[in-house]
This record gives sequence, C-alpha cells and structure tokens, in this order.
Amino acid sequence: MAAAGGVSRATVSFVLNDDPRQSVSAATRDRVRQAARDLGHVPHGVARALREGSSRVVVLDLDRGLEGNHSRSCVRGLDDELAAHGHVLLVRHGQHSAEATRQVLDAITPRAMIRFAEPYLTGHDLEDLGGGRKDGLAAHAALQIRHPPSTGTPGSRRPCRRRTRRRARARRRFAEHTVHSLGLPPLVPVTVPRPKQAGTGAVADLREAHPDVTAVAAFDDDLALRTLTALHDLGLAVPGDIAVIGYDDTEYGELSTPALTAVHIDAEAHGRPAARTALGLDSAGLVPVPARIIVRDPV
Repeated sequence: MAAAGGVSRATVSFVLNDDPRQSVSAATRDRVRQAARDLGHVPHGVARALREGSSRVVVLDLDRGLEGNHSRSCVRGLDDELAAHGHVLLVRHGQHSAEATRQVLDAITPRAMIRFAEPYLTGHDLEDLGGGRKDGLAAHAALQIRHPPSTGTPGSRRPCRRRTRRRARARRRFAEHTVHSLGLPPLVPVTVPRPKQAGTGAVADLREAHPDVTAVAAFDDDLALRTLTALHDLGLAVPGDIAVIGYDDTEYGELSTPALTAVHIDAEAHGRPAARTALGLDSAGLVPVPARIIVRDPV
C-alpha cells in the first residue's frame, strides 16, 4: 500500500489510524486512502483496539419507552458525529444488568458507554450537553406548562400532569416549579393506563374528582393520545371542555382527531456534543436548536 500511494509505511500508518499527533497533508491523506480502497484494505478492528486500548465503538444505553422523536433525533446526531470522527455507535435497548454490561465491556472494549438523556435531566443553567433551563428537561417542561390552553383562565386553570416510568420525577419537579412561578394551583397527577377502557375510566375519575382541571399536560404523545381517545369516549370536547398538549411531537399526533398540539424537541444538537464529550473532544460551537410548540388544532 505504501508503494501504491507513493509514501512511506509510517505515513500509511498515520493516515489509516487517523493519528492526531502527526501532520499529514490533505493531498497525501487522499492518496493513501484511495490506495487503500483500490487494494481492498479493511482495517483490523481487534488489532487497532489492542493498540489503542479500546475499540472505536461507543455504546448507548436506551431505556424502553424512549423511542420518540427526541430519542431518534438525539441518536441521529450522536451517530453522525461519532462517524465523522471514525467511531461507530452501538445502541442497547431496554434495562441491562451489571453482568450484561460487563460482558459488553469484555467483548468489545468500547471507547465509552453513554446512558441516554442523563445530561438532559439537569435543571441547572448550564451550557453543557443540551441540558438545563436553557434547552433541557427543565426548559421543555416549562415550555409545555406555559403554553396557554384555549379554555379556562390563567388564574383558575389547573394543568394535569401524567406520570410514567422514565424521567417522571424530574419532569414533575420542573413542572411544579413552573406552576408555582405562574401562581397556578398545584398539579394533579393522574395515570392513564392501557387498555382503552381502563384509560377512559381513569379520565372519568379525574373529571369527577377534579372538575376544575381544564388542561392536561401529558408526559408524552402516547399518553396524550390515550387521553384524547378517553375524552372522546366520554363525550367531552377538546379543547372546549378540556385542553390537551403532548410532548415529543410524534407523527401519530398529526393523524389524530383533533390533531395533537405538542412540544417539539430537535435533539440532534444534544447528541453531537455528547459524542464529542465521549471522545474527549471540545464541543464548543455546537448550539442547540430551541424547542418549540407545534400548534395544530386548538389546544
């Protein structure tokens, strides 16, 4: 390959291993890489992992129930940024035991392991991996609560927040902070379960116990759509009798009747700095795209 590229073996090694400590001109890099393609060279991952101390694989743990737009866009940004730096993303879905994690570490010696959304949970005013009150869970929870429903008044409306497994405590804490800052009555938590009949019963119980609730701020679009169905079955109008706003803006919300207004989060810009941090690179200059409300039918 060195002869084909017209360079030394050392230069070939520097280029193919993408050694940041060596200065090789762009023209020489292109010539070496073209020679490698012409000769069908395939990098030996195991040998490179032994030499570098880790593989060029980054593992992402993604819990069940996080397969919406936020997670997809975050994973896309993470994957693209890692690929740009010569690394591969491996996504593990679901809950994982310590033993299963150890097996992954032993088998592929990943460059890093990332737990999805950990930086996103912060409520601090940080300019970090997309978290905080500027563009993280705290900011997005506040954005959802602050969006005015078209029924009730700011002094009397009572948003209702649903709970679910992941991130529930943090979301509720940030939502409660927003409610308090707006001078609204406390949140009324309610679970809208499966199957359909159980969800309708839960919403009926909510209406009976808390007739002053005029808005539902759902944990995600799935729960918002369950609520819309329950309200329809109960003969209640949305937003005439009660308003509903989702969170994550999945494609299903646009297909419902009424169509679902929701918080839209472009998390690709959260994934890119997470990738750079995992690789020990500077993430300066990566600016998150602010979340926004996608308004469809009146909410």
